Amino acid sequence: MAQTETAQLTPDAIREAFKTRGGRARDVAEALGLREAQLVAAHIGQGTTAIAAHPDRLIPAIERLGTCMALTRNASCVIEKDGVYSDYHPGEHAAMTLNPDIDMRLFPKHWVHGFLQEQETDTGIRRSVQVFDAAGDAVHKTYLREGSDLAAWAALKADLALPEQRDVLEVEDRTPPEGAKSDPSKRDLLLKEWRRLTDTHQFLRLCAKFRMNRLGAYRIAGEPFVRALAPAAVPELLKQAQQNAIQIMVFVGNRGCIEIHSGPVHTLKAMGPWENVLDPGFNLHLRQDHVAEVWAVEKPTKRGAAISVEAFDAEGNLIVQFFPVAKDDNDHRPAWKKIVAGLPGLEVPA
Repeated sequence: MAQTETAQLTPDAIREAFKTRGGRARDVAEALGLREAQLVAAHIGQGTTAIAAHPDRLIPAIERLGTCMALTRNASCVIEKDGVYSDYHPGEHAAMTLNPDIDMRLFPKHWVHGFLQEQETDTGIRRSVQVFDAAGDAVHKTYLREGSDLAAWAALKADLALPEQRDVLEVEDRTPPEGAKSDPSKRDLLLKEWRRLTDTHQFLRLCAKFRMNRLGAYRIAGEPFVRALAPAAVPELLKQAQQNAIQIMVFVGNRGCIEIHSGPVHTLKAMGPWENVLDPGFNLHLRQDHVAEVWAVEKPTKRGAAISVEAFDAEGNLIVQFFPVAKDDNDHRPAWKKIVAGLPGLEVPA
């Protein structure tokens, strides 16, 4: 276990600093040299309870809360969806919720630290379930809505509270960004097997076979499967989807959770570096200034060509992916293909 440099701050000092500084817990923790989970843990006994974090126990309990807001983020993008955490499918390495509104892929080994929070706000008590990985970074958060079941909340607290409630939390070092892994000498082999794909889920296995990753493969593949786009392609894509009433799939995730929106986008609003979708039941917040590379990618499938637009940050981390919503078991959507083809490209790839 490795502590951050200022982890010697007492819980009292952390709480006072949070109260004095205000703002988002993530930002305050960073300013203090802590991880967000350490800041949350400092409030144990002050409206915060440590709970079992494994999704096999947690997600069924959250389902009983009724309608909630599900929030998943990485350093550059946040997705928020309202709905019920129903249709949960457990799995040792990957689990899923398949509700049309709360559609997630969960990776249980990263669900390490769990908390319930009850915070006093100007509008009343805000209740949330927050899960963090071993490094203390947020994996997923659930916020109760006005109609959520408070009896189920009390039951969740009673059933999942840990026997030991400690307000000091040890965290591990963060895993360094992987960056782009590529092997230009294997480009021909990569493209040969790329043409044989029958499902998009086969792609990462293909990359692993040649000891590459997603971004590394994109950088060497080139036409006809990959085209480098300008960073400005992302807000343009959202605008085109809005104006043409195209239903899209938006994937936002981190090591422990991927959350998916499937449907239209209506209200777009840029605020400083943030590009935002502000729709009832669905919000997206993207740090456009973090977008360093964007790729239009085509993968063959049995249901037609699947075309995505994918954005990465300067360290090679995947920020967000966009696909069309497939209809009638067909991945090929001509209107979507036309929009992607019209997005601004780069003469020289990043």
